[in-house]
Amino acid sequence: MTKILQAVCTVVLLLFLLPAMAGEKITIMVGGLNKQIYLPAKLAEQLGYLKETGLDIEVLSVPSGINAETEMLSGSAQGVVGFYDHTIDLQARGKSVTSVVQFSLVPGEVLLAGTHTNIKSPADFKSKIIGVTGLGSSTNFLTQYISLMSNVRSSDYRTIPVGAGATFVTAMTEGKIDAGMTSEPTATKLVSEGAAIVLADLRTVQSTKQLLGGTYPSACLYMSTDWQNHHKAEVQKIVLAFVKTLKFIHNHTAEEIANRLPADYFASNRALYVKALASGKEMFTADGLMPPDGPETVLKVMNSSNKAVIGQKINLANTYTSDYVKNAQ
Repeated sequence: MTKILQAVCTVVLLLFLLPAMAGEKITIMVGGLNKQIYLPAKLAEQLGYLKETGLDIEVLSVPSGINAETEMLSGSAQGVVGFYDHTIDLQARGKSVTSVVQFSLVPGEVLLAGTHTNIKSPADFKSKIIGVTGLGSSTNFLTQYISLMSNVRSSDYRTIPVGAGATFVTAMTEGKIDAGMTSEPTATKLVSEGAAIVLADLRTVQSTKQLLGGTYPSACLYMSTDWQNHHKAEVQKIVLAFVKTLKFIHNHTAEEIANRLPADYFASNRALYVKALASGKEMFTADGLMPPDGPETVLKVMNSSNKAVIGQKINLANTYTSDYVKNAQ
């Protein structure tokens, strides 16, 4: 009888502990997993660093950062790999979101004009059709800011969402857009094939500082402040995985990094991908820390191009934290 009672108690105890042992699934939504700017998300999977956390992590891809943000706000995702500027935009809308690890120092984006047009600079955007990944996306904010610096307002041209990758290429080559902002490896593909020219380059720290006045921290992992405050241990493990990934990127060549990625990741042109990564690898932080001048630069751009932010009092200290990254060093 004692043995039966012990067995029953053991079963009950296991049933009680099972949910805690299994843990909840953590979904990280990426605004375009094949974009080079979000390389750390894919590479962390490939290197096994996310698996090493012991957490049940699922990384999913959607066409743009605004789509990823929507998934998180609806509760379908716990984190987003997207641009830091969304944390400022969301605070202006009354929502608290925090960047917990910074992937990049600059956007890694390129403003292109189709060679089928007469556009030579953003000053020529009047009456043109401009493509962005999504309305309300970071590419939308940046395009508006750069055109405004050339005295062209967003009302002077038409902006349409065309996504990234193949859909952006189709829109440009078929003349559905006259100009647009996109990331690698799409930008290098269009330029190398003679379909587009570069109007503004946000792939390097130097060129970004010239255009925007400072570093522009972009790709990051951001989460609902409330969720991460209640899951600090899980967030710490995830941040550690990404810090290790960023160090791997910093310490390896573009070719070595490409060797760790799946064959179908290169959009049928591995050499082009490696070339773009070799020239743009400096966009990534070496340690996951927010650059000191970054938040102010982003806020300046948002105050000029985002109607939700203009005139709002933004507390930048609440848009990011370096605590998890410092603990991971």
